[in-house]
Amino acid sequence: MPMEFDLVAAGTRVAENGDGAAVNVGGSATRTFLCTMLISDQVEQESLDVSIFGSADGETWPAKPLLKLPQRFYRGETRAVLELALRPEVKFIRARWDLNRWGRVAPEKMFAFGLRLAEVPAMPARTPAVKATAG
Repeated sequence: MPMEFDLVAAGTRVAENGDGAAVNVGGSATRTFLCTMLISDQVEQESLDVSIFGSADGETWPAKPLLKLPQRFYRGETRAVLELALRPEVKFIRARWDLNRWGRVAPEKMFAFGLRLAEVPAMPARTPAVKATAG
């Protein structure tokens, strides 16, 4: 059964930079995930940057992310693929979000969003095509 989980629960309201909980992906068969970020609410004049970091032990996290989703300013859905097949040392992943606001007045920074990952199933083995001959 392919893995499916939230790195950030849908509708999570954030008002400052932060990190999500670590998720163990060591049991993934394909180590390839479709990442879907859904922004459901925001205020004007601000941006959201979301990255996914990987760790071998779930405690030590590098400074450089495995995947950086495109910066977003408005509600909507963004998709990207996280490929871990060439990173066998990565057993845990977590999300990090950074908010930026350039407006001069209230309200404060705020986004409501979620980040769901679904393991991409392995492609079936390709079998050679049989050529039909006219007879």
